[in-house]
Amino acid sequence: MSDTILEVKDLKQHFPLRKGLFGKVYNYIKAVDGLSFSLTRNEVLGLVGESGCGKTTVGRSIVRLYDPTGGEVWYDDGEGNRCDLASLSKEGMKPYRRDIRMIFQDPFSSLNPRFTVKDVIAEPLVIHKVAKGAALEERVSDLMTEVGLDPNYMNRYPHEFSGGQRQRVGIARTLALRPKLIVADEPVSALDVSVQAQVLNLLSRLKDELGLSLIFIAHDISVVEHISDRVAVMYLGRLVEIAPSEELLRDPKHPYTEALISSIPPADPDIKMARIRLEGDVPSPTDQPSGCAFHSRCRYAKDICKAEAPAPREIGPEHRVRCHFAGELSLRGISD
Repeated sequence: MSDTILEVKDLKQHFPLRKGLFGKVYNYIKAVDGLSFSLTRNEVLGLVGESGCGKTTVGRSIVRLYDPTGGEVWYDDGEGNRCDLASLSKEGMKPYRRDIRMIFQDPFSSLNPRFTVKDVIAEPLVIHKVAKGAALEERVSDLMTEVGLDPNYMNRYPHEFSGGQRQRVGIARTLALRPKLIVADEPVSALDVSVQAQVLNLLSRLKDELGLSLIFIAHDISVVEHISDRVAVMYLGRLVEIAPSEELLRDPKHPYTEALISSIPPADPDIKMARIRLEGDVPSPTDQPSGCAFHSRCRYAKDICKAEAPAPREIGPEHRVRCHFAGELSLRGISD
């Protein structure tokens, strides 16, 4: 059995912009523009970056809520079957939806308000004809217990629960079919800080108990560091750095990663951190700058950065970065 459960190769997701009576395409939003990474079994890969960098689009393309414009998404079920999800039709994708599930960002809008919690959690079990009748109700009860909810409340509606409880309902629904791979799209960003830790600890426990592989999407690198084995940093539709979590936070090699790390508040309130504030706005994904996409906001940029796009290169075990001066710059990590 291969240790790699998912391998993404040169993934692209370009959305056409249309105008005029007949909707003529005049440009494309390059939300994801040549993304490559792999995920091993029982691993958590954190995917971080500013809002609008393409993180959610990556997740939705992997689970085929979007049809990728280009690239390959190879999934290995561990039973000798390996398939490019990007090449499948909607009908062909259906068997894989039991193995690959998604936790959505907003627990307020991702649950049907007309369904009871029992109906919400049971829906995938009914669609895939896994259980019915008393067995279905027992399965829902077990799932609610698994995520820390009282099964006696299964006949209540989503609006009767708090935000954290609603997110637990969403997690229970995701776990209903016992998936092997979960894409969690900012699952704690809509929750209070006090509740975030509870949900993160729940996901971490379930990952260990059920042997899950997880892609954890977030814009806050301080959230990702607590749950991820490796962290991938996105900027303008591309990965700019990927490395083991502790190594990336301690010794970043890309200036954008350094800026994200500088925004993490220190545990000791008496320590004053000099935050790196990036100048200007993120360039438009419809009109990306020449050379390195980050050069217009980078304080280390030189002429080559404006003229030539850096290729991703390996600078250490499992540490890949897209920067002309990776390894030459003295960048500040979380422990500095």
